[in-house]
Amino acid sequence: MTLHASAMTTETDEHMRAFAEKVFASETKDEDTREEISLFDVAEDCPIVQQLLSHHLHTESTESTEKRKKLKNRVHIVPTPVTKPAAMPAVEVETPLYLEVPEFQRVAIIGDYAAGVTMDDFELACKGLYRALSIREKYMRLAFQRFPNTVSQYLRTIEGEVWKNEDQVQPVFTSPPKEGEDPFCTKSLPKNLGYVARMKEGLIYVYNNAEAADKHEPKDLPRPDYETFIDDMNFLIALIAQGPTKTYTHRRLKFLMSKFNVHEMLNEMEEMKELKNNPHRDFYNCRKVDTHIHAAACMNQKHLLRFIKKSYRVDADRVVQNIKGKDVTMKELFANLKLHPYDLTVDSLDVHAGRQTFQRFDKFNAKYNPVGASELRDLYLKTENHINGEYFATIIKEVASDLEDAKYQYAEPRLSIYGCNPAEWTKLASWFNKHRVYSPNLNDIFRGRNFVPHFGKMLENIFLPVFQATIDPHSNPELSIFLKHVTGFDSVDDESKHSGHMFCTKSPKPEEWDIVKNPSYTYYIYYMYANIMVLNQLRKQRGMNTFQFRPHCGEAGAVTHLLACFMTADNISHGLNLKKSPVLQYLYFLAQIPIAMSPLSNNSLFLEYAKNPLLEFHKKGLVVSLSTDDPMQFHYTKEPLMEEYAIAAQVFKLSTCDMCEISRNSVLQSSLSHEEKTHFLGSDYLKEGPEGNDIRKTNVAQIRMAYRYETLCYELNLIQEGIKAE
Repeated sequence: MTLHASAMTTETDEHMRAFAEKVFASETKDEDTREEISLFDVAEDCPIVQQLLSHHLHTESTESTEKRKKLKNRVHIVPTPVTKPAAMPAVEVETPLYLEVPEFQRVAIIGDYAAGVTMDDFELACKGLYRALSIREKYMRLAFQRFPNTVSQYLRTIEGEVWKNEDQVQPVFTSPPKEGEDPFCTKSLPKNLGYVARMKEGLIYVYNNAEAADKHEPKDLPRPDYETFIDDMNFLIALIAQGPTKTYTHRRLKFLMSKFNVHEMLNEMEEMKELKNNPHRDFYNCRKVDTHIHAAACMNQKHLLRFIKKSYRVDADRVVQNIKGKDVTMKELFANLKLHPYDLTVDSLDVHAGRQTFQRFDKFNAKYNPVGASELRDLYLKTENHINGEYFATIIKEVASDLEDAKYQYAEPRLSIYGCNPAEWTKLASWFNKHRVYSPNLNDIFRGRNFVPHFGKMLENIFLPVFQATIDPHSNPELSIFLKHVTGFDSVDDESKHSGHMFCTKSPKPEEWDIVKNPSYTYYIYYMYANIMVLNQLRKQRGMNTFQFRPHCGEAGAVTHLLACFMTADNISHGLNLKKSPVLQYLYFLAQIPIAMSPLSNNSLFLEYAKNPLLEFHKKGLVVSLSTDDPMQFHYTKEPLMEEYAIAAQVFKLSTCDMCEISRNSVLQSSLSHEEKTHFLGSDYLKEGPEGNDIRKTNVAQIRMAYRYETLCYELNLIQEGIKAE
């Protein structure tokens, strides 16, 4: 019997793999030959022929009809959290006024809520969505990344289990230094564990000693199972191309959009009344975090121009380059470029993106070179140069100073690690410590790109130094201190370039990938996630801060990029292509995956502003925030994040409550410490729904929070009831 079951499972997996490969091939065809409607998409008019629908409804069994009647009455009430205390407390605790939810008008649908899909299709869709959410929960828990408690509670109820508070998993971030405390102090570093770390087949393994490493007897640290990951991925590829699930999710998303529009029409004045009665707080003094900004472009073009002119006035005779043993001063450098800083303007600096960069990522990358000169980029925007990145550090500290003056704006700039050699980490840490590039408003995130012929070597260069500094902090104290202020990893490049390779069990190992062509996006994502997961397990055991995986995803390229990040990423940047897959879009809503969107950046590169799905996603209940991406290329003012909010508010006609909700999302999405979030959002911010919202700090109406929470519970309740009906 066991052998038969195993054979059946293998046969099912092979069938799923074959179907997934077929779907992947259709999605990565050239644009000219691709079908007009993607396998993952649904036409605007849902593709169910009326005659076929009538046939389904007429031929449904009596049993299915009875199921409908039973289910119809289950969702007319507002769903409540699925775990409640068995008995009320003896003493009733009065709810603080700021937590009370005023009466508001709710939208209730009376009748058959599964109308338009047959019971069989409804049950099939619910079963698939449940498994997809379970897959994400599994990978988030393994890597100490976030997963909503409410969703976990519903999943446990479906499984017949009870969710407990201790099941909650949260990342660990470094707390801000107390007054008088030095964030660069190396005196309290943990002791050396004596472990050995080595890479094998793209993954870092940790061993008790060198002898155990030679025998490949690693420590028992959880790591993803390669074949299980591939099976989960194939299931999700099949799910997002499955007709009944596409139809069901398409209808649910249209319903969510319509429901919000009705809610807004009925309750907008009540929400505004709440905000007007909220003393002291308004949009301007709500905390907001720029969760996606590249350090090399964190200043606006005028700031960079002003800094170049100032540095020339002060340091014209300073040696800033050494070419073939010959020292070159700044004056000589500009003379060689036939330039004088006095004559420079923002136009001649030419770092701003415009119409010429639309759909041209290559031209956009060239904008990082002021006046088109790579020498100026090396001097002003790099950490490794003749002056040890002093100018770059100074620019970042000036941006940090502006943020501190603004008080309510924060940023998480991203620096680059290319994986060329393991010394990159040490050099970056030395730059960070030497120039004391620290501010309470700044956090650091790093991204990897492949510039070495051996993919396994790139992974080793990125992760091995971090593992070694975790095992023995005293071996590299500067890097150990630096890692305390690192909050996550990113992976970024032009997503529109696809390799055509499908990540599967037959894919070559990283050590075997020595061809010029880059691996697929999913291949990158898996190995990045797998190493971060093991690293987090080790750091959690040591009481150190953990890292999040926060990749660029869905800006361009195949929809399967978003699928890979659904499995592995704590949050993503961009997410535009979610509009191409109703199943993935609905899953991102159900799992409440944070998305940092940059409409001004997209407007110059991939998508006109008016077509940006930010407003659509916000209305449907996806967790979106606004970010700047590259102020040097896309913004004009001293406060690029406020510029982003101001333009979005005008174009999309956002209300004050909308803008404050997006601001709150940005703080929740960010890697600010628990202490900072408690101060900015309230002591109960980890609770979901209106209970976790302190309107005195967030300026988000309790009516809006109640609507969001009840809507999410309603959709999860549908899945729960659909599975019960089987």
